[in-house]
Amino acid sequence: MKLSEAFIPTLKEDPADAKIPSHKLMLRAGLIRQLTAGVYAYLPLGYRAMTKAMDIIREEMNAIGGQEFYLPALNPESIWIQTGRRNTPNFILSVKERELVLAPTHEEVIGYIASMHIQSYKDLPQTWYQIQMKFRNEPRPRSGVLRGRQFIMKDSYSLDKSWEELDKSYNAHAEAYKRIFNRCGIKFFIVSASTGAMGGTSSQEFMIDSEYGEDTTVLCQACGYAANMEVATSNVPKVGKKKTNEPLREIYTPGIKTIDQLVEFLKLDHSIFAKSLVYRHNGQPIMILMMGNDQLNEAKLISALGGGEIEPISPEDLFKLTGADAGSIGPIGLKGFRIYADMRLQGASGLISGANKNDYHIANIDLERDTKIDSYFDLRCVEAGEPCPKCNSPLKISNSIELGHIFKLGTKYSETLNIKFLDKDGQEKPVIMGSYGIGIERVIACYIEQNNDKDGIIWNNALAPYHIHLIGVNMKNSEVESVSNMLYQSMIKSGFEVIFDDRVDVTPGFKFKDADLLGMPYQVIVGEKGLKNRQVEIKIRRTGVRSMVSVDSIIEYVGNLIKKDK
Repeated sequence: MKLSEAFIPTLKEDPADAKIPSHKLMLRAGLIRQLTAGVYAYLPLGYRAMTKAMDIIREEMNAIGGQEFYLPALNPESIWIQTGRRNTPNFILSVKERELVLAPTHEEVIGYIASMHIQSYKDLPQTWYQIQMKFRNEPRPRSGVLRGRQFIMKDSYSLDKSWEELDKSYNAHAEAYKRIFNRCGIKFFIVSASTGAMGGTSSQEFMIDSEYGEDTTVLCQACGYAANMEVATSNVPKVGKKKTNEPLREIYTPGIKTIDQLVEFLKLDHSIFAKSLVYRHNGQPIMILMMGNDQLNEAKLISALGGGEIEPISPEDLFKLTGADAGSIGPIGLKGFRIYADMRLQGASGLISGANKNDYHIANIDLERDTKIDSYFDLRCVEAGEPCPKCNSPLKISNSIELGHIFKLGTKYSETLNIKFLDKDGQEKPVIMGSYGIGIERVIACYIEQNNDKDGIIWNNALAPYHIHLIGVNMKNSEVESVSNMLYQSMIKSGFEVIFDDRVDVTPGFKFKDADLLGMPYQVIVGEKGLKNRQVEIKIRRTGVRSMVSVDSIIEYVGNLIKKDK
């Protein structure tokens, strides 16, 4: 491709609204352009890179027996109502005046097809996949293509006869994902994760470490324990207070609204206080009790409650239901609520919590004696430095970006969509399912997050839109023009992917800056000075190493570099 004919609209400066490196560079290098919030056009250079990623993914999916589908993005609402996911918050975009939705994922469609055609154990196992556009009702699109409303995803689905076969399918996908990301040149790690809106029994995420990441991961550098904050645990001790025989006692706490204020006012440790939080779960009020300085992990709460929707209760409703404002509420004497407590409070005694009367708290609370806790769950966010649940070494917390996510769905969808088969004994059983996703834009963005410098992107051979950036330094010079065109034709005939900067009215400095910004692995520079010795310069973009090579040898030289770096 000649740059004089190509559509590659580069930018000299970082766009003001781009905050993370991948977003800045994808815009500056002309890979994408924003149409509206969370919706991007993929320009030719960007789509070439995405195609490279999709080709790698296809190869690895086919290698584990995957069969490629192309499923409709428009789905009837009915199948989403059937699985209970139609009204999942911030998930589904609907089509007005039609009973249709734009699919955020395709478990329902896969299930619909499977329910019609999977009848016998002889039809299983199956691995079906597609690479398709997805749509999500993202309330706050951000971070460029990492958090959008429209995106391309590879999603695959395994259909198995048994949990043992699901384990095999799940592990095959995990190994395929490792090969995919290794081939793409991305440094990643794997963490245990929440199943979220997808449901199922367990899941894992493939992540990259990034200060700009919106996911929080908990890691142990000693034993390798790794989990998303949504499911992470630690060996932090329970409160462990001795049983009190003291009666309940009201304490006057004027103007006190927070645990920190209570600690200062009463000169007591955070562990003495039971923090009370009030939510609605599927419309019904619930109270959550946490140790004073622990933070509630809402993802854990949703999982503990078996899914559904939670939302903090409004100040007006809080007063109507408890008789007090936030900061003065507690479990004693509370009616009409289910009460859940964090595991650290199990067996706790001698606690202080709100009295459900403004400006008062209650002391000497024994949870077993004085109130009814419906269930204890692990509901807290892990803190940095806490003991690892496996080896007791200090835990580290870091930000990360998700590359891919794999799920053991089990029978969640086969039960609701009636995906059944007859086993060898003629008994009807539900198909055991798995679901596996990779965001294509995320692959490109995560690669760029890890492979850039002050000058631009640094592509590898696997994902580079073109392998060679041929630069005719001064195309007004007849010899430079002649040799550059000759090399361009020779490179094409040799099967190289090459972009040729043949622009006439562009300064050498501008050409070099564009070459570094676009970041192709090898720059071949044809200049008047080198041609005096019948030589051209080659620059390795990643290292900056430069070499002078004869015009007659450059094709072989570059070919060897490409082979070596594959």
